[in-house]
Amino acid sequence: MSTAIIPSRFGSSRFMGKPLAILAGKSMIQRVYEQTAKAVNITKVVVATDDLRIETAVKAFGGEVVMTSDRLKSGTDRVANAAEILGLSPDHIVVNVQGDQPIFNPACLDELLAPFAHDPGLQMSTLAYQITDQRELTDPKDVKVCFDQKGFALYFSRSRIPYPRDGEKEVPTYKHLGFYAYTKGFLDTISALPVSELENIEKLEQLRVLEHGYRIKVVVTEHDSPEVDLPEDIERIERIIGR
Repeated sequence: MSTAIIPSRFGSSRFMGKPLAILAGKSMIQRVYEQTAKAVNITKVVVATDDLRIETAVKAFGGEVVMTSDRLKSGTDRVANAAEILGLSPDHIVVNVQGDQPIFNPACLDELLAPFAHDPGLQMSTLAYQITDQRELTDPKDVKVCFDQKGFALYFSRSRIPYPRDGEKEVPTYKHLGFYAYTKGFLDTISALPVSELENIEKLEQLRVLEHGYRIKVVVTEHDSPEVDLPEDIERIERIIGR
């Protein structure tokens, strides 16, 4: 059993009201919700928010929504709060779906969940995509990840990793897509951990997990997932939808 939770907040310093932005006739949150529901191994989809406008919009398109605390500091905390409200058991798999990636391939979520079927002790997984756009190699908003020979994350960074010191052109670099799956019990563990030094420096929540000695399985997908970061990104996403 797995439940997908989409954390969604109205406030954003760079794009206020982003979840309700319209892309080709539908709000962003509706597009994310509908893509999530298409995944084969997702049994339930819920939006987690503290905003009445988002709650109203989700209910209007027939989606399920949970109202969480308005004092939560991160998307992970919001997902954990929603999982608690839903009464999920410690071994239930919770999928954290990014609310600003409205055209992701639903197969990504099934790929994200696949390792749990093969490793009963696995606690957390995430997605990566091999970068093909050279701009993303140096853009700090595109988070990079490197991983060991067994597919577990070594580090996440806004800088290029690994850095090809001798100038090799064909060094594969992977972008972190930001989707997560975890057992509900481990999600509670993460939420209880103090903010770590590396997390604070890079402003990347997942570094808290690594810095406290836990492992994250990295699943490489062939499907990119463009995000809406600024209002001007909407036109680009609409062009993709049109194709």
